Amino acid sequence: MAIATVSKGLEGVVATQTKLSMVDGQAGELIIGGYDIGEIAGKASFEEAATMLWRGSLPAKEEVPGIKKELAGYRALRPETLEIIKTARNAPPIDALRMACATLSLDVSNPNDISPAGDLAMAKRLAARFPTVVAAHARLRQGLEPIAPRADLGLAANFLYMVFGEEPHPAAARALDTYWVTVIDHGMNASTFTARVIASTRSDMVSAVTGAVGALKGPLHGGAPGPVLDMLVDIKSEDRAEAWLKKELEAGRRVMGFGHRVYKVRDPRAEVLARTAEEMAGADLHNRKLYELARAVEKTALRVLEEHKPGRNLKTNVEFYTALVLQSVGLLPDQFVAMFACGRVGGWCAHVMEQHAQDRLIRPQSEYIGPRGLKVPKR
Repeated sequence: MAIATVSKGLEGVVATQTKLSMVDGQAGELIIGGYDIGEIAGKASFEEAATMLWRGSLPAKEEVPGIKKELAGYRALRPETLEIIKTARNAPPIDALRMACATLSLDVSNPNDISPAGDLAMAKRLAARFPTVVAAHARLRQGLEPIAPRADLGLAANFLYMVFGEEPHPAAARALDTYWVTVIDHGMNASTFTARVIASTRSDMVSAVTGAVGALKGPLHGGAPGPVLDMLVDIKSEDRAEAWLKKELEAGRRVMGFGHRVYKVRDPRAEVLARTAEEMAGADLHNRKLYELARAVEKTALRVLEEHKPGRNLKTNVEFYTALVLQSVGLLPDQFVAMFACGRVGGWCAHVMEQHAQDRLIRPQSEYIGPRGLKVPKR
């Protein structure tokens, strides 16, 4: 059977149509539900942005308190989920989240309901509970008891409260909320595609999102914002940056925080998070010297990368400033991928809804390149 040209990694293959997000790597543009990422991140809360993706329009101002109250009502975890998190207290946060995610439908009478109403109800639970899972794990691995969620705080503020045991500074809650909106969706990335493939079998939303978490865990997708901090700590000062960067490149190592599979210009999410990191530095909640060093390293890295890898267009990606923003609110590098999942779950759920509505099994072909005509030897 003749097979069309193989596209490794499905590069350039258009698998579906979506109203959720659009990535233009040449122009450095990211559209979320019709809004440029720089327009919606920092202006709409995560709860508003997720609701917009789930129902197709940004909620009116008067609707927002009710939406936040409803989502807050889903934050608490069942005892079975907490037991799994306790068992996984020494596992990486993203692994604990994957294990716990599979249990988040235990309080639903029909977890296999993939109707629009069933999917929406499950999306609300997942988006509300992901931060609770990560916060509970953060406490347990320190030998502390998890803190119950509060319904009077927004999702980001409540997460920081559950991790640290005190209400966060408004700037810290705003920074985390902006981060979650910035990463809420990003075209047909690996984890989103995984969720859609699972959903295309008419499987349930929790199964699809659990698979998406597994895909995100891989370092080629979940990224490496933690090593960005390691790089900045190792460089120490602006005058050491150029020599350090050249040494890494000459050794064949990657400079973390630069280059992207899609973007050939600066990642628009890096632009949003750079402003957020600057605001945190200005609020004295962030290491100002680290922020200033990061800006200097970024400038030097872009020049050195162009000199050593001309034409590769290795520009600043979302990981670079993610590291600064998440570090600034007190989180540890090994928590960063799980924090990414807490934002991306809003988009995953929206894609599952869209795939269920399309109701088309995703079934690509493959080209066989193995041997033929083999015979089993006599024994």
